[in-house]
Amino acid sequence: MMNDLIADALTRIRNASMRKLDTTTLIHSNTVEGVVNVLQQKEYVESFSIVEGEHNKKSIKVTLKYDDNENSVINEIKRLSKSGRRVYKNASELKNFKSGYGTIVVSTNKGIISNDEAYKLNVGGEILCSVW
Repeated sequence: MMNDLIADALTRIRNASMRKLDTTTLIHSNTVEGVVNVLQQKEYVESFSIVEGEHNKKSIKVTLKYDDNENSVINEIKRLSKSGRRVYKNASELKNFKSGYGTIVVSTNKGIISNDEAYKLNVGGEILCSVW
């Protein structure tokens, strides 16, 4: 059994974008779904859908996004808070990432949201991953 589903999902997205694949399939969990939802809102992925599999196992089918030159819009996607070392930030530390060109995905008491929303709502939380 896999321990870190978020790291697995990010690795699958990273590998699929390096190979210039149209879609990739992720193992479903509510947290992974929240992370992918933030990636779609910030336009790092085209779309995603939840697919029912065998034995009532769900998966998430993610359609990747590329620019006009067929380069991935994701330059780097990195897991920050790990099971051995959790990383927490308060709202004031979440204001800017990569001068506004990047996004930090934060798990807060308001749900899984981007750093921009967390700053506006004045909530901090666990830093799940960063994308730019």
